[in-house]
Amino acid sequence: MRAARLIKMVLLLQARPAMTATELARELEVSERTVTRDAQALAEAGVPVYADRGRAGGYRLVGGYRTRLTGLARSEAEVLFLSGVPGALREMGLEDAASAARLKVSAALLPSLKDAPSTAAQRFHLDAPGWWQEPKTPELLPAVAEAVWDDRCVRVGYRRPARREAKRATEHGVEREVEREVEHDVEREVERDLEPYGLVLKAGVWYLCARAAEEGGDFRVYRLDRFTAVAAGEARFVRDEGFDLPRFWEARAEEFARTVLRDTVVVRVSPAGAALLPYTTGDRGVVREALERAGEPDEEGRLTLTLPVESQEVAYSQLMAVGPELEVLEPAELRTRFTAAARALRQLYE
Repeated sequence: MRAARLIKMVLLLQARPAMTATELARELEVSERTVTRDAQALAEAGVPVYADRGRAGGYRLVGGYRTRLTGLARSEAEVLFLSGVPGALREMGLEDAASAARLKVSAALLPSLKDAPSTAAQRFHLDAPGWWQEPKTPELLPAVAEAVWDDRCVRVGYRRPARREAKRATEHGVEREVEREVEHDVEREVERDLEPYGLVLKAGVWYLCARAAEEGGDFRVYRLDRFTAVAAGEARFVRDEGFDLPRFWEARAEEFARTVLRDTVVVRVSPAGAALLPYTTGDRGVVREALERAGEPDEEGRLTLTLPVESQEVAYSQLMAVGPELEVLEPAELRTRFTAAARALRQLYE
């Protein structure tokens, strides 16, 4: 632990002209007294570290000194490719490896390029979670990430989502279809033996792409926040060289989006409403395809669209956001519900 800290201290001083004890303590996450002891240990080991006293003082390396401790370890080289997602690195427990890798790269750069890492960081940043969401890091994420990096088989406890089934209900005088949880299958916990292939961070939610450990097992996607336990064994699995994580995720995400859309609605929408639909439904692809299939607009420029939706309940909340720029034509029960809502709004504003 101390050896790694001493190396990091040398690399920090090599990358900058001078650093105060306070700055070093903050970077190394130790006390200033520890910084003083570490500087003395480096000097005794032959590293030319000296301290300038006074207000403008600080720790420096004798001019021209260059350490050769800049070779990247495998883990450091791998996390460099993730350096654009600092939040994800921190959540997976890889922040220290990323910091060491960046320092080593900085130490190896020519003096004229020393500011390249900071200038890039000030110009590009990835913020993965969506708006108005408070991202929660799954407690078991570091353990899963370690197994992914190490190709270790894991046994996990997993809360299966409750199955849902449709029923008829009457609300506000309108008969409609709603969903309810099947009482005998709420949050049932199961155990799985998995080969963890890769992690995906989607809109602030972590997913594990893994294959069932038994022979011939298929690849599946699991939400990390549903894991209740993770135990990594000693056995390592041999990766399928044909597995492509980005391609697999893209295919599964598209498949999921299609299977969720189990119902359809027919609407008449104005040009302004058509522009709003991708944002209210959250699916640009579905709206784009519906617009491509639409016929010619009427004399007022309105298009008649057949939209795939998750359910009438979800369609109601999504399409209400379009306001008077959209008219529901089918199904009749959804149109009736919109009619009731329009009457209620009129009474409210009158």
